[in-house]
Amino acid sequence: MISIVILGSGNVAKHLFDTFMEQKEVKILQVIGRNKVNLSYFKNAVEVSTDFNKIKDAEIYLIAVSDDAIAEVANALENKKGMVVHSSGSVPITALSHKNRRGVFYPLQSFSMGKTIDFKSVPICIEAENTADVELVGRLARMISNNVQEVSSKQRKSLHLAAVFVNNFTNHLFHIGHDICEDHNLPFHILLPLIKETVQKLDYMAPLDAQTGPARRNDISTIENHLNQLKNKNYKDIYALISKSISEKYGKEL
Repeated sequence: MISIVILGSGNVAKHLFDTFMEQKEVKILQVIGRNKVNLSYFKNAVEVSTDFNKIKDAEIYLIAVSDDAIAEVANALENKKGMVVHSSGSVPITALSHKNRRGVFYPLQSFSMGKTIDFKSVPICIEAENTADVELVGRLARMISNNVQEVSSKQRKSLHLAAVFVNNFTNHLFHIGHDICEDHNLPFHILLPLIKETVQKLDYMAPLDAQTGPARRNDISTIENHLNQLKNKNYKDIYALISKSISEKYGKEL
């Protein structure tokens, strides 16, 4: 049994809370957070508090707050003997106080409220400063995931950058496509089979080999036609820049 205290009450904290509550070998002692409204999500299941001076003793303190708040929250744990870990993709392990046993527990996934996540398929990137603590945070990770990777802070920083490109940026492109469809009375869901095929191809093809489209073919007339259709300057700039990047990747100039 691993006892934990979760510090934070946002999306990541809620998803981790839900999955840990299903594990017989995990005991959530407490959820600490500043937002009383968000804490109401947890209060019927475990003890909650906004008082960082009343944090219970636990084996692991899991910080799941915004990146710029991690160091401040960690400072409230300096007198604790348990291991302190954060869940950020871009913050180094050294952001935590050197007075604690430090670690990272980073679930590589996008979390939205109302969307349940199957953590068994979510990669959990872990880091710690000694073998015993790697084993401890790794044991916690393996309770919820079948894909646990030991990743350094430097590697994780690059992984988070890559994740922004493949998740956050692509979702914004989906939003642009949604806008275009709405502006012309077209159902966005007509694009879903194409979106799914694009992703599914990556199971057996590298992105470099899977690329298609007018920029890949150097189809100048189609590209110019598309640019003329776009009235939103930001969308036009995005289309032009991505098309230029694709063309240059395949040794062609627009």
